[in-house]
Amino acid sequence: MSHALWRACLAGLATTLLLAATPPVINLPMPQPFISGTRANEVPIQLKQLDVRVRVAGSQAETTLDMTFHNPNGRQLEGNLQFPLLPHQQIAGFALDIDGAMRPAVPVEKAKGREVFDSIERRQVDPALLESTAGNFFRLRIYPIPAQGERRVQIRISESIPRDGQQYSYRLPLDHFNAVADFHLAIDLPSRQAPSLQGALTQLQFKPSAQGYSAVLDRDNFTPRGQLQLQWPTAAAPTVYRQSFDGEHFFVAELPVADTATPRALPRQIGLLWDSSSSGARRQHAAELALLDRYFAAMGNGEVRLVRLRDRAEAVQHFRIVNGNWEALRSALQATQYDGATALDGWHPHPGTAEYLLFSDGLANYGSGSFPKLGSHQRLYAIDSSNGGDSTRLGALASLYGGRAIQLGSAQDVPLAAKKLLNDEARIVGLAADSAEQLVAASPYAEDGLLRIAGRLRSANDTLRIKLLLNGQASEQRIALRTDAPDHPHAASLWARYRIAQLGAEPQLNRGEITRLGKRFSLVTAETSLLVLDNVDDYARYDITPPADYLPRFEKIRAGLVRMRVQARTRQLEDVVREFQEKISWWEQAWPKGKPPRPKPAKRQAEAEMGTAGMAAEMAGAPPMAAAAPMPAPAPAMAARSKAVSAVADDDGATPAHISIALKPWQANAPYARRLRAATSEQRYQIYLDEKPSYLNSSAFYLDAADIFLDKGQRDLALRILSNLAEMDLENRQVLRILGYRLLQAGAPELAVPVFERVRQMAEEEPQSFRDLGLAYAAQQRHQDAIDTLYEVITRPWDDRFAEVELIALAELNAIVANAPTKLDTRQIDGRLLRNLPLDIRAVLTWDADNSDMDLWVTDPNGEKCYYAHRLTYQGGRMSRDFTGGYGPEEFSLKQAKPGKYKIEANFYGQRQQVLSGETTLQLKLTTGFGKASAKEQMITLRLKGESETVFVGEFEVAAKSGK
Repeated sequence: MSHALWRACLAGLATTLLLAATPPVINLPMPQPFISGTRANEVPIQLKQLDVRVRVAGSQAETTLDMTFHNPNGRQLEGNLQFPLLPHQQIAGFALDIDGAMRPAVPVEKAKGREVFDSIERRQVDPALLESTAGNFFRLRIYPIPAQGERRVQIRISESIPRDGQQYSYRLPLDHFNAVADFHLAIDLPSRQAPSLQGALTQLQFKPSAQGYSAVLDRDNFTPRGQLQLQWPTAAAPTVYRQSFDGEHFFVAELPVADTATPRALPRQIGLLWDSSSSGARRQHAAELALLDRYFAAMGNGEVRLVRLRDRAEAVQHFRIVNGNWEALRSALQATQYDGATALDGWHPHPGTAEYLLFSDGLANYGSGSFPKLGSHQRLYAIDSSNGGDSTRLGALASLYGGRAIQLGSAQDVPLAAKKLLNDEARIVGLAADSAEQLVAASPYAEDGLLRIAGRLRSANDTLRIKLLLNGQASEQRIALRTDAPDHPHAASLWARYRIAQLGAEPQLNRGEITRLGKRFSLVTAETSLLVLDNVDDYARYDITPPADYLPRFEKIRAGLVRMRVQARTRQLEDVVREFQEKISWWEQAWPKGKPPRPKPAKRQAEAEMGTAGMAAEMAGAPPMAAAAPMPAPAPAMAARSKAVSAVADDDGATPAHISIALKPWQANAPYARRLRAATSEQRYQIYLDEKPSYLNSSAFYLDAADIFLDKGQRDLALRILSNLAEMDLENRQVLRILGYRLLQAGAPELAVPVFERVRQMAEEEPQSFRDLGLAYAAQQRHQDAIDTLYEVITRPWDDRFAEVELIALAELNAIVANAPTKLDTRQIDGRLLRNLPLDIRAVLTWDADNSDMDLWVTDPNGEKCYYAHRLTYQGGRMSRDFTGGYGPEEFSLKQAKPGKYKIEANFYGQRQQVLSGETTLQLKLTTGFGKASAKEQMITLRLKGESETVFVGEFEVAAKSGK
């Protein structure tokens, strides 16, 4: 097992199974203890017991980490960890203790897994989720870890064992976690002779066993140190393994290959793609430059076209290489300021460039994500010196364009990396068999001296034919696929992994097949996760196939639930139609605009007790208001496209002439913000870079800095700074939503749309994912896409915590239909829902924290406050139902505004999160003339620190026409 993996898994699991929503990944590969929020006395989860089991089959090892965690805090919490694996390592399984027994996880679509975990966590039941975030990063979530209690978790990790000459070499790092009360280690090897031991734990005694050799070690209060290394002989001849799985037969063949490396002729013009994003700072730059030293020494003379990749590709820079001298280029690379998100698109291959070198972790998190297509004469070499990059995609891209992916972990790896970069080696150019099908190789090149090929068998005996190419010369190797081949516990999953890797060059285009493979073979992929639920009812409720023991009861429950889901979707539409008719009745009613009458004392007292108009008057310092008018009774169903009624005149005869919006600018008062505001345009970005290392994991820092750069007219730099949010926490939809909102606020919908498309893919269970994307499409003038996406909000059944989100999205849909420059196709929309309801004033509040309750308050010129407990005002102001479960939106609507000022406030009512949280980011959109061609809107982003905090956001001012 690799040193880097052990550092990430054991050090991370022992000290950073965190109490935070998602731990930061900026400082990986060695996560540090991190707690956010205001409960300063709470500490990270502790590792109490560790059982390590190692099983080897062929060149594959499976390491099982059986861990018992202790929560030393006074409340139950969610454990949450992100960790990287190396390219040759994969998650092989996952289990959680339920009622004293280990329950294996089952595969589920990634978005669905998150939906189910969050839903069940809100019910205070036991779920656990293991998912891929990006590239080789993974996230483990466990709930609950009881106060002063324990949870037991098993993670199985498989890996290809590296070869050292004619020896397999397995390493088990032991020095990256604190003392463990109970430590157990067991190792089983299929070797015909006892392995040699080096490093730590040399007291291990291997004894003959049925499969080869085995050893066991038990220690109490153990503080391991050093690294255990085992070596045993490799097989000299080709080896074939078989496995029967799910009614089919799979094989994996391992073919030892002699070193065939011969120097290759390097082109005279190359392209250098240098990932200059924030995550690029984590790469091993010294090793990368050492590799380029060798490359340019071999090139001698030539030209380099340098393209820096970050949130957007920068202009090409040209450099000459003379007699291997590349000092000018080296200086330029060493001066790189790593900042912004990672976009691998946006640059254009040059036809005269024969070869591209891509230095990147491959974690594309911005833009379209599509890598530009190279010509048939162009090769791509992808060099990754990070820990946890997207090795699957880099390998697939390099293979697609005739090159190879090269791992460069440290300076010690430079000689091997240079050998791969500067030499031609035998590579697979064809695979065939008599009847076996879907043949796929782990890599076109021999890795650690082995070619690995897998496939599906169709007959008892077959012959695998491998066509190799070296220096333009073709050759063929043949391997017999026999029925007496030994069993391999992972042959089927290895075939699936090789196939998924092959699809990785264009993962978005191959999502369907990746999902099917992940679910069938229980793999953690970009599209599938592993999930453990508490009881069979939950598996049936969410239509997730459970472990085999639960299948009979699952099928029985599931049959009834399928009928219920069909009925729920039908009821959903009818419920929206009914609520929309009620809203039309409110809109059509003539609301009084004069001065409200003073209530009688008894009535005022009753209102005060109810927390409505009397309380609003007291808080606003105005005279007590009359009782709010009741919600009107539902109107009869309207025709499909009924004509809107005329606006109702004010009681005093005056109608609004002009409505203005005045927002109170959000201004951070942190020291870094003061420095940035005081700086000159020339100095500001350097000051930002100077402050950045202190705030790598602070979304507030990037938001504040971007605001200042926008205010100062430095838009391109502001957008780059803002894009860092995409780098902060892989696949955190809350952070990505903030990024999307701010991009829209900055007038960059073309950048916001890919962000919201990614959020929708991550969280289809939340209506906000569709609403946000629909509004971003509208901002980009993609009106048909906008209404199609918003209609999903209206027709899908949602969790009860998303109160009235359908009516809010429906208002936006109808406004888009009414004002689009061309006629839109509305045939898929129920005609009863198509009616535009224009408004003088509209305010919409959203926020980024799940399981949190923010409130929108609007106080009108009468001094009457409209909010969740007083949803309808005397003059007809209407507040949507209270959103108490996270994200919003909450909407204030007023068809015809009485002249005067309308004060807008936001209040942090409370939260029920099971994780520690910091500040909550709010987005408020104020619109005048909503639903009309003359509509104007302003948006503002602000933050609230804790419960009961209230902030003044801004105001509408309605001016009245003179005269009667």
